[in-house]
Amino acid sequence: MAEMTYRTALVTGASSGLGRGLALWLAKHGVRVFATGRRLTHLQALSAEAQAAGAAVEPVVMDVSAVEPSQERIRAIDAECGGLDLVVANAGIGGPTHGKRMDWERTRSIIDTNVTGAAATLCAVLPRMVERRRGHIVGVSSLAGMRGLAGHAAYSASKAFLATFLESLRVDLKGTGVQVTCVYPGFVKSELTAKNTFPMPFLMETEDAVERMGRAIFTGAAEVSFPWQLSTPMRVLKVLPNPLFDATARRLK
Repeated sequence: MAEMTYRTALVTGASSGLGRGLALWLAKHGVRVFATGRRLTHLQALSAEAQAAGAAVEPVVMDVSAVEPSQERIRAIDAECGGLDLVVANAGIGGPTHGKRMDWERTRSIIDTNVTGAAATLCAVLPRMVERRRGHIVGVSSLAGMRGLAGHAAYSASKAFLATFLESLRVDLKGTGVQVTCVYPGFVKSELTAKNTFPMPFLMETEDAVERMGRAIFTGAAEVSFPWQLSTPMRVLKVLPNPLFDATARRLK
């Protein structure tokens, strides 16, 4: 599929981390970006940084887990700007959910944001993109979604959902003019990973991860995974028979 020219984009979870970095990256490449998140002060700081660089980022306070108001706001932005060219479902949360100490409240919170919120974000304007025969939807999954990682059942499952959701949409949307990209990042420096107390191999700088995401989006890649030092073994784990995977996963805890 030919590369698109992007005029407008909406990025969720733009208060910090990959979302913030991608919103700024897109803005610096001439895209008018609507950056959504729950923390207004963080979004305002992002907007000011973009403005200082001669770019345009518009803050939008929004919680993707509040589905109906979020969809209404996204559709209003779509109408206001003459049609969003790009929608990135990046907002996500994590946290341990060990099978022996399963916490339903944390599990539900992860599902509400990473599954329901992400799907609702993409579905908000997808029918309009199909009608316009133009657009690009992107979901930020995770290498953790390639198999069920020990101690992180909810997070791994939520990211697996998003990846499979996007894969089906990619097949369905062939020939419509709407592109689909799934991003599989490994460990990237952010507020989310700063809370982790376990080793994070091949931890990436945010700027490096954002650059890879941005290039993949602009070239219309179906998927992108990084860093290769972690994505390669994760793809091997994906095809291991269950007994071998189970034994390996227990050692990785």
